[in-house]
Amino acid sequence: MKKYLIAGNWKMNLLQNDAQIFGNNLNNELLNRNLSDSEVLVCAPFTNLFTLKNIQNETLWALGAQNMHFADSGAYTGEVSPLMLKDAGCEYVILGHSERRQYFGEDNELLTKKINSALHHSLKPIFCIGETIEERNNNITFDILHHQLEVLKNVEPHQISNITIAYEPVWAIGTGLTANSKQIAEVHSWINNYLQINFSTSLKILYGGSMNAGNSAEILAIDNVSGGLIGGASLKLDQFLQIVDNAIQLT
Repeated sequence: MKKYLIAGNWKMNLLQNDAQIFGNNLNNELLNRNLSDSEVLVCAPFTNLFTLKNIQNETLWALGAQNMHFADSGAYTGEVSPLMLKDAGCEYVILGHSERRQYFGEDNELLTKKINSALHHSLKPIFCIGETIEERNNNITFDILHHQLEVLKNVEPHQISNITIAYEPVWAIGTGLTANSKQIAEVHSWINNYLQINFSTSLKILYGGSMNAGNSAEILAIDNVSGGLIGGASLKLDQFLQIVDNAIQLT
């Protein structure tokens, strides 16, 4: 039986008042659901973390951030450290999201530092990987994923189990496009095989390409899909809860 992780990525959305309303409503709604085999996570902007920490029911949902610097402190204007995330109540942190790779030039060298720093401070990384439409059309999807996953070989073996992988085909993020079931199954199977060969283990592998209330049941039922990294649909409580309900029904 799968244990799903349904993670909302709010990206750069919601002011504090809206975040507080969302968090309070999430508390009330999840009280009526059996979450014994599903975990709910909200990854919010830095400005909302303390607001959410103060109202969060930790038995119902976890709190995460969308990025972090690898240093504990220092002259890094505009950055947020892992210690700050822990202080704000975070249990998880998204690292390597395609938008961070695309807009801020994050590469394997930097992500190695970030992942190891997060693990050192007992934060659970959600490590994002995925190919662009050009890379898929050129039939190099698995070459790209292999290169991105090489970061994990720099992680202490006993820490590997604390990492979650999120497969996010870049061409299906914020576009309304979604990889079909065959494509998702093929990639998730390949990632699972990579993990078995290189680390003799399986990890949670989330799907992160425009999952929503309408397609989540089908996607979550696919072999080796352990949950979702939800973008736009995580900002609408009814849609987010429908995805949670679909996960519960599958456990």
